[in-house]
Parts: sequence; structure tokens; C-alpha cells
Amino acid sequence: MTTTEYTSYTSASAEINTGVIRLKPQQFIHILDNNTGVTRLEVGPQTITLGDAERLVLQPTQMIIIPPRHYGIIANPVLRSEDNQPIADQYGQIRLSYGDEEIRFAQEPFPLYPGEELKGKVTKLQVVETNQALRLKAIRDFSEAININNETEMINRIAGDEWLFEGPGTYNPRIEVEIMESVSALIIKPNQALRLMARQNCVDRQGYRRKAGEEWLVREEGAYLPGVDEEVIDVINAYVLTEQKALHLKAKRTFTDLFNRQRKAGDEWLVTFEDTEIHLPDVYEDVVGEVRITTLTDRQWCVVLNPIDSNGKPQLGFREVRQGLTSFFLHPGEYLESGIRNVYVLGEQEALLLKARETFAEVVDQTNITHQPGDLWMITGPRDYIPRVEVEVIETRKAIPLDKNEGIYVRDIQNGELKLVSGPQAYMLSPYEDLWSKELPKVVEDLIIQKIDPFSDRGGQQYRDMTYLREAEAVSAPEIPTKRDKTRAVVFHVPQNAAVQIHDYKERTARTVFGPDLVMLGPDESFTVLSLSGGKPKQANLIKSLALLLGPDFMTDIFTVETSDHARLQLQLSYNWYFDIDKNDEKTALKLFQVPDFVGDACKAIASRVRGAVASQKFDEFHRNSAKIIRHAVFGIDDEGKTRNEFRFNANNLVITNIDIQSVEPVDEETLKSLQKSVQIAIQITTDAQEAAARHDAERIEQEAKARLERQVIVDQGAAEEQKKHLLELQAQNAAIKSSGQAIAEAKAKAEASQIEGQLAVQLAQQDAEAKQIRAESELALLCARQEAELAHKQALVNLEIEQAQKMAEITTKEYEAKVAALGSETIQAIAQAGPELQARLLQGLGIQTMLITDGNTPINLFSTAQGLIQSQIKD
Repeated sequence: MTTTEYTSYTSASAEINTGVIRLKPQQFIHILDNNTGVTRLEVGPQTITLGDAERLVLQPTQMIIIPPRHYGIIANPVLRSEDNQPIADQYGQIRLSYGDEEIRFAQEPFPLYPGEELKGKVTKLQVVETNQALRLKAIRDFSEAININNETEMINRIAGDEWLFEGPGTYNPRIEVEIMESVSALIIKPNQALRLMARQNCVDRQGYRRKAGEEWLVREEGAYLPGVDEEVIDVINAYVLTEQKALHLKAKRTFTDLFNRQRKAGDEWLVTFEDTEIHLPDVYEDVVGEVRITTLTDRQWCVVLNPIDSNGKPQLGFREVRQGLTSFFLHPGEYLESGIRNVYVLGEQEALLLKARETFAEVVDQTNITHQPGDLWMITGPRDYIPRVEVEVIETRKAIPLDKNEGIYVRDIQNGELKLVSGPQAYMLSPYEDLWSKELPKVVEDLIIQKIDPFSDRGGQQYRDMTYLREAEAVSAPEIPTKRDKTRAVVFHVPQNAAVQIHDYKERTARTVFGPDLVMLGPDESFTVLSLSGGKPKQANLIKSLALLLGPDFMTDIFTVETSDHARLQLQLSYNWYFDIDKNDEKTALKLFQVPDFVGDACKAIASRVRGAVASQKFDEFHRNSAKIIRHAVFGIDDEGKTRNEFRFNANNLVITNIDIQSVEPVDEETLKSLQKSVQIAIQITTDAQEAAARHDAERIEQEAKARLERQVIVDQGAAEEQKKHLLELQAQNAAIKSSGQAIAEAKAKAEASQIEGQLAVQLAQQDAEAKQIRAESELALLCARQEAELAHKQALVNLEIEQAQKMAEITTKEYEAKVAALGSETIQAIAQAGPELQARLLQGLGIQTMLITDGNTPINLFSTAQGLIQSQIKD
């Protein structure tokens, strides 16, 4: 509000308070007459004086101004007569249409009658542009005039009716009409269509009658403004078809398509480039997908399942072979069996195994051959081959090349007969032959695949005690390179000086093969797996092997024995052994495998004999003659009383030739404790002796030092006594001199009393001075003698302490030298530098470059300190 307006408002308020109202042009007020209860309108310019019964209801207000192309909504409008004059009731009150509204357009400024209100603000008329429209809805019944083809027609609108006000134009609003939404035209581009649906029964813009829910396409290019009863579902883009691409469609309901072909609900078909280059799917067409063309080269072929007939219907269950050069689309319902396949090219050593699906006849080498369903036959190369529809290709077979040490297992699928085919040859299976897989126990599979050489792998992780034995406590088993081909003949290389036993379960026979040799198992043959004891002490079933080494070799065992005086000992013995056999004697060879675990049996037998022999001996006797006792127990004694040279097992011809006693250790804990206690006592005695010798030396040195100290004390005491004697002599002389001087003085005094009376005082004074001097000299001499004696005594004590300190220093020096030698100079240096280095790193980590540390008691000259810090910073 400006100053002028504020002044005018203030003066107007003052005038109103006085009952005088001056209205300016285009101002109005409402005045209530309290007597009649009627409110009247007064419009300026004029001056009004309020009566006693009148009250100002509405302050002076500007009239409503509606500029051109604007409108305002008046609530509770005044009722007007036919000549557009307000209607008043019998009391003079202007009548209003309560709850109603009135739209007023551009006109002269007008006031509001009592009860009228301006709803909202004055609003600009809405302009509808080209390709736009307003969707209108009637909220009450009314009639309006519409210009159609330059003729004015009256249209009756019923509440709920909807219509479009299309542009270009300016929309003049009505109280009876509600604007639902603004509608814009959609642009239909080339290769596009607009999918519409009828909301209710209507006539579209093309003049076709549509039922509620019906859908159709608008294909004309350009702008399209949907009608009031049309709903836009989607914009459909056309599919561009090429020679390499087709469109797979499906009918939603029975209709006639653009190509004038009747389609039934559920029908599927292809639209190709030959039909049209661009296809817009109809509303009743569902696009299943795009189909790419299938192309076959001259070296390719395929099988089409359910091929279509001339009417485009798939022939269910039929098969058709197509081969190149050709290109085609797979129609709905057609499928490729196993995709596109290349022509079978067979080499000289290759063949195809074929099977007839159905009965058919063919000409082979000018001979008519009829194949029945299920027949098998082979065609051999070299040649190209594309199978007929009636033929199924089972597999491609190649001739299997076999060396003289290789073979395969073959089974006749007609009678089940098994056979071993070995080389050298290239073997081609017949149509009714198949490769047979020979299953072996897992332990045999592992031993064959590992291919461990018992001689070259001696001492490895897999071999303990015996070179060919693999023990369970090995760190890790060797990695299995590949799995065995079970159709290949099982081949095993028997190493030098070893034997392998093979069983034929069909013939119920066994044979033994001695190395070096190569064993090839037949279809019904299997190896004898050795399950031997291993470890120290021996554990059963710890070792698995196929080959049995014949020796000579050695094995080691650990077992416990007990003497007659109940001393338990643990023995570790090593045995040399070999098998005494004749390789040409089959019966002798079979005895090798009679004992399943010859290692465990031999070790148990030897341990039993040793335990029996040791049980009859005392510990001392066994300790002195252990080798002799063990050899006698194992090998026995001949008729001449001598120890035999071998121990033979007749069951398998195993011969023990020698025994090596590697260790004898007590097992009883009491014995071990006694031995440990004896050792501890011996160590304790040695330690006590060393401590006693050191203590004796220390006491001797201490006694010698005390003796020297006491002797020095006696010498010092003698010197002190002589000094005391000299002091007493001086005191006696002083007393004699004093006594004689006094006597002379008294005699002279008596004789010459009168003559020396004046000199007596002087003489007495002189004598007193001399006496004091003598006494002082005597005391001084005594003090000097005493100090000299104490000095000599202290010197002697200091010398003794120095000597003792030197010896202790030597002892300490030797001790530190021993400690330094034990720790090392680098360790001591690291210990010494650890603290400063840690502090330096800590200060570096904190970023402190200069610091000052004090205990708070020592005064510091901060001026000189600060000056030094500043100078150091300047130098930096």
C-alpha cells in the first residue's frame, strides 16, 4: 500500500466511523437496515450518510472487471427479469439463486449484490488448438445451438452425455458442462497403425458402425483424433519382411485376413516376403514370433517332422528328408529332428551302423534288398551317405587298430558270447557285435591304473618294508592319471623276479605267470589280489598288490618280549627272505599263493619263537647274549649243536636266511623311571660336587683375606702403642721440667725474694707460654701418629677391598663374556637400540621435529632455548 492509498484509507475509515461514506467511481458497498433487515447495494461515485438504524456490511470494494477473452464464475447469482433487471422480494431484498453458479464473460465493470460471491479468480478462456479437443460431459440437461454446415441446429444434451469440442477454437465454458480431459491427436507414421476399441455402440470417423468392445485398426497416415466413444489401445508397428525372415501368426478368432483368406480360431500360418513386404498384424492376429529361413548347403541335410501338405496343414507323424542346395521356412507345426546335419563322409576304415524303422526295399549293387523293421546292417566307406526316411543311423564305427600287446572285449548281442580280440590287426565290429566292458574290483582297478614299478619306486611313500607293497599309512596315494577303458583288454606287466596268479572262473583253473612277462586277461579271467600285513609293528590287510616278488629281500617287525625276571623289552628285528621255487614246476608255483598273508604269518611265527626263548632267560643274560638267543630260537640247532642257517616255511617255500637285531628297548614304565632316576641322581651328584668345590674356593679366599686383615690390624695396634709410649715419655719429661723450674723459682724467690719479685710475673708468663707450646706440640705429635696409624690401617683395608673387587670383577667379566657369547653381539645391539629406535619412530609417527623435556625442578632459560629453536628452523 502506497502512502497516498494509506492516507485515503485512513481518511475513509475516519469518515465511516463518523457515518459518512464517500464512494469513488467503480466502488460499491453493502448497507444493512436493521429495522427492515434488508441489505441494499450502493454504487459510487456518491456520498452516503448512514442512518441510525443502518450499518455498513461490506467496506468500499472495487467492482468486478472481466477483460476480453476472460470469464468469471459467480456463486449464488441474482435472479433477473426478462429485461435483465434484478428481482426483489416484497421486502425489497434482492432474490438470489442459492447453490447455483453463473458464468459471466467480458462486460462493463459490475458490482456484486448482497449474497453474490466471485468463485476463484477471473480466468482466461481456454484456446483449443488444431489436432486437439476437449472431452466434455453434461452434468445437467440443457439445449445448445451448434453451427453444422453453416446451419444452426438445436441439440438437447442429457446429463451424462459426452462429446468433443474440436479445435481450432476458443471454448466458452457453461455451468451445465464439465471438462473431462484434453485430447490430442495421434500421429500415424508410415508402417504404423492405430488400434482402437469402441467404448459403446457408435459410428467411427470412417462411418462404420462399431459395437461396444469391438477393436479395429486405423491405417491411414497422418494425424488422427479419436472420437468420444473411441479408446486408443496401442500403436502397432509394421513388421518388415525379407527373403530371410517370415512372420509366424496365430488367429485369435475366426475372421478373414487382408489376403482374403479365412482363418479359424487357433490357426497358425506364415506371412512371407512373397505375400507382402510389410505386414501390419490385424487385431485378431497374434504374432508368435519371427521365423528365420533355413538354408542347406550341398553337404547338409535334415529331417522335417510333421511337414505341411498342399493346404498348409501339418501331417502329424510324417517325416521328410530335405537336402541341399535349398532354402525354406519351417511352417507352424514343423520341426527339425536333431537340427541340420552334415553328410556322412566315411573313410576307408569307417562304417555306419543302420537300423530299419519300417519295411522298405532298396537296390544295392543291382540287387533288390528288402529290409524289415529292426534289421541291422552296415555300409562301409569310402563314400558319402544321406539316410532315407525309413533308416535310422545308430552310430559311426571305425576299425579298431590293435597292437600285438593290445586287445578288446567283444560281445555278440544275439547269443551273448564273449571273446577277446587281440592284435596285431585292425578289427571292425560286425552289425551284431558290440564292445563289452569288463568290470574289475576297485582295488584291482587302482593297482592297474597306478602302474607302480616295485623296483624303480623302492623307498617311495607307497613302499614300506617290502619294495612292491603299498601301505595304508603312506602320505598320499599317487594321482590316477585317467580312467581305464573298460572295453580294452586288461594288460599287466609282471616285473622281473615276480609272480602273478590268474584265475579263470569259467574253466575253474588257475595259472601262475613269472616275470618278466605281459599278462592279458580274458573275458572270464581275474587277478589274485595279495592282502598282506605291513607297518611296524605288522598290521593285517594293510598292503594290496597283484605281483609277488620272489626275493631275496628283507622285512622289519617290532614286538614285545618278557624275560623270566619280568623285564619287558621291545625288539625291532629285520629278516632276510626269499622264495625257494622251481618256475618249471607248476605245483611248486601254485604253493606261492597258498598262504594269503605270508608276511604276517612269518612275522608271527618268528615272534612266537623269540618270545618263548626269551621267557626262559633273565634280563642280564639276555642283554649279554641277545643275538645268540634269538638266532637259536628262530633257526634252531642241528644235531652237532650248531645254529642252522635258515628257517623254512614248507606251506609256501618261504625261507628266512638272516636276522638283524636293530634295537632292544625296555617297555616297562617302572624300568624307564628307574633309569631316568639314576640319570637324574648322577646329574645331581655332579652338580653338587661342582657347587661344593666353588663354595670351598670362595671360603678359602675369604679366610685368607680375613687373616691378612687381622694381621694388618695387629701391626697397626703395635705402631699405635709405640706412639703412645713416646707420648708418655714426652709427658714425663714435661712434668720433670715443670717440677725443676718451679723449685728453682721458689728457691730464687726465697733467696732473692726482694730482688726478683718484679721479674716473677714475666718469668711465670714465659714458663706458661713454653708449657703451652710443649703441650701443643705433644698433642700435635700424638694426633699425627694416630692419623698415620689410621691411614695405614685404611690403606691396608682399601688394598684388600681392591684385590677382592679385582677378583670379583674377573669373575663378573668371565660371566658377562659367557653371556655375551651366548646371546651374540647382534642380539645385544638390537636390545640396546630397541628403546631409542622405538622412541624415534614414535616421535616420527607423531610428527614432532623438536621437543624439550625437563623434570620441572631444574630452571631453564627459555629465552636462549627459544632462540636456539628459531635458529635451527631458519637453518632448515
